[in-house]
Amino acid sequence: MDRIYLDHNATTPVDPEVVEAMLPYLAEGFGNASSVHSFGRDAKVALENAREQIAAFIGCEPSEFYFTSGGTESDNLAVQGVARNLRLRKNHLIVGATEHHAVLEPAEHLAHREDFKLDILPVDNDGFASPERLASLVNDKTALVSVMHGNNETGTVQDIAALTAVTRKKNILFHTDAVQSVGKVKVNVKNLGVDLLSLTAHKIYGPKGIGGLFIRSGVKLAPLFYGGSHEKKRRPGTESVAGAVALAKTLEIAGLLMEPDFTRLKELADYFIDKVTSLIPDVVLNGPEENRVPQTVNLSFAGIEGESILLSLDIEGIACSSGSACTSGATEPSHVLVAMDKPKIEAQGAIRFSLGRSTTREQLDYVIEKLPPVVERLRAMSPVYQKAKS
Repeated sequence: MDRIYLDHNATTPVDPEVVEAMLPYLAEGFGNASSVHSFGRDAKVALENAREQIAAFIGCEPSEFYFTSGGTESDNLAVQGVARNLRLRKNHLIVGATEHHAVLEPAEHLAHREDFKLDILPVDNDGFASPERLASLVNDKTALVSVMHGNNETGTVQDIAALTAVTRKKNILFHTDAVQSVGKVKVNVKNLGVDLLSLTAHKIYGPKGIGGLFIRSGVKLAPLFYGGSHEKKRRPGTESVAGAVALAKTLEIAGLLMEPDFTRLKELADYFIDKVTSLIPDVVLNGPEENRVPQTVNLSFAGIEGESILLSLDIEGIACSSGSACTSGATEPSHVLVAMDKPKIEAQGAIRFSLGRSTTREQLDYVIEKLPPVVERLRAMSPVYQKAKS
C-alpha cells in the first residue's frame, strides 16, 4: 500500500487542470497587470476574468472581491481592517470560540495592544454558536462579529445566516472564515448575509499563496500595509495573475464536482466512523454527525496523546493530523475541543482524518486495520487510561 494522505484540511495537491491553467501566466503571459503596455493589458484581462469567475461562484459582484495571499491574510485584513477603521466610534469585537488562530490572534492583539474590548462567543458540544447568545453579547459599540463557516478541526458548518440576522438588526459588520467550506459546500455571500468572507485555494486543490476576501460594497476598512494602488489600495502589491487564474479554475472544478464529492466523501466518512467506533472502545466523534463538511472526521481516543497516534500512523504510511496544521506540535489540547467542553482525557487524544478526492475505501480499510493495534499499544502504556478504566 502506497502512502495514504488523510490531511486534506491542511492542504491538498494541486489539480493538474489547475496547473495547466496557470502555466501560460508563468511563461509568455508573465506581464504585470498594472503595466499599460500589451503584456500588462493581457495580464489585466486574465486577472479580471478570474475575478469575475470567483465572484460569480460566491454570489458577489466582481468589484467586491479582492485577491490576497491566502486565508490568513484575508482573516487579518477583515478583522484588523474593520476594527481600525471604526475604532473612533466602535471598539468592541466578538469572535467565535472555535475560530482559526488567524482570526483569534488578530482579535487578541487588538484587545491587548489597541484597547479594543473582546468577547468570545461560546459554542455547544457540537461546536454550534447560538443566535440568542450572540444577541446577548452585541452592543452599540460592537464593530465586528467574526464566526467561522466550516470548522477546520471538526467540520461543523455554522448556521451563519441565523447569526447575521442578529447583527443586521444592530448595523454590525459580520465576517466569516470560509476557508474550509468554499468549494466543499454551497457558499453564497447573499444567502449567508455576511459583509466579509475569506477563502483560499490550497484547501481545494489549488496552489498555496493565493486567496481572497469578499468585502461587501460600502464596507470600509484600513489596509494592513501600504505601497501601491493594487486592489483599490486595500491590498497593495503586484497581483499574482497565475494564482488568480488558478483560484478561478479551482472553483470552476469544485463547482462541477461538489455534489458528487459531497455524496462520496460522506459515505466514506460515515463508513470510517462506524468501523473505528465499533472496533475500538472509548472513541468519540467530535462535532455533529450532520451539518458538517463531510470529509472532516475528528475522533478522540481517550487516554492517549493524539501526537503519539499521529506518529505511530505515520510509521505505517498514514498521514493525518492532531488538529490544525498551524498549531502542530502544541502540547495543550485543541482550543476548539476545549471550547466544545470536551473532557481533557478526550481532547488530548484527538485525531483529525480529513478525506479528499484521492481517498478510497481500500485506503480507509488499511487505516482501520492499522489503527486498533496502535491505540491498544499506546493505551497499555498510558497510566491515565489505565487509571480511568480501573
